[in-house]
Amino acid sequence: MHGNTQRICLWFYTQGEEAARFYVSLLPDSRIDRVMRSEADPHASVVEFTLGGIGYVALNAGPHLRLTEAVPISILARGQSEIDRLWAALVADGGEGGRCGWLRDRFGLSWQILPQALPQLLSQADRDAAGRVAQALMEMGKVEVAGLEAAFAGETARPGGASDDTAPPGP
Repeated sequence: MHGNTQRICLWFYTQGEEAARFYVSLLPDSRIDRVMRSEADPHASVVEFTLGGIGYVALNAGPHLRLTEAVPISILARGQSEIDRLWAALVADGGEGGRCGWLRDRFGLSWQILPQALPQLLSQADRDAAGRVAQALMEMGKVEVAGLEAAFAGETARPGGASDDTAPPGP
């Protein structure tokens, strides 16, 4: 056997194939690898798929177990437009946004959508700046990169991503 043999298994009631097809539409290096069905059931029993280069299995195994926030998919997005695109797609049709970049999609799977720059901002030697970034993140739903950058710089973020230093002069 070649390559990595580890996969992440996601337990669904009956929506595993629908969820997998949706998930692979979101990220590059994603595809459906194999769908297994029994003749007696119209729903796939197992769907093997690759999401962002990582192997997953969607298992339709009934209502006995549920997906949990304790095991989310965490995405480090390239920038604000990717955060916006993924967030909108994942909360659509019954998904639900949370705090700190967390959300739950319509299938019940939890995700955290963060910018690639966040780990660098949080690990800077300037611990006060990193602390401001962490505090700003805690106050956000969908993460706004401009707000994190403003917090790092010690500026107050304004709605729409503008910080105080770009505000027009007073009267």
